[in-house]
Amino acid sequence: MSEQSDVSKPAPRLSLRGVRSALAGPFDLELLAGTCLAVSGASGAGKSLLLRMIADLDPSTGEVRLDGVLRETMGGPSWRRKACYVAAESGWWRDTPCEHFAPEHREAGRAFAMRLGVREGAFDEEVRRLSTGERQRLALVRALVLDPPVLLLDEPTGPLDPESVERVEAVLAERLAAGTTIILVSHDPSQAKRMGADRRLMRNRRLEPLS
Repeated sequence: MSEQSDVSKPAPRLSLRGVRSALAGPFDLELLAGTCLAVSGASGAGKSLLLRMIADLDPSTGEVRLDGVLRETMGGPSWRRKACYVAAESGWWRDTPCEHFAPEHREAGRAFAMRLGVREGAFDEEVRRLSTGERQRLALVRALVLDPPVLLLDEPTGPLDPESVERVEAVLAERLAAGTTIILVSHDPSQAKRMGADRRLMRNRRLEPLS
């Protein structure tokens, strides 16, 4: 009977087993496609570190799988296009947001920017002239156009006004409905509830259940 249950159990989209570094962990997670995990905790508790470890931006040991495929079988850039990390303050290395998008993604990028309430013209304006909220939403757009199976979002609505938060959450809800798995660092319990997220607390660089 248990064997039949194991066979019928959906395979996780993202799984972590014994993932740790000298600074945090171990972390064990299994997240199904189309689910959201909200992580809260004090500053310095390790929330961003967890996302960066999953994205293979910070060194770690242990096993990370995407749809059953080991992370080590992919190159770093290929992995990060599938498990896409959006930092609380993303980097920009060219003059305008538009230049950070491949030509085939620019039309979709403009469309997402409009949906997220980014003012017209910001997509082609110098990054240094954009507001913090505009940069944050456009950094999210950079990830969205890749249509990754996993989004790793570090306080994606932190600097935003309520209307913009609502727009971002609406787009993320669509991604969840389409099967994207999201790990969301957020200090807003109501946001986790709106996103239908499982909640965990990061304490002393370990994850704990949070009802």
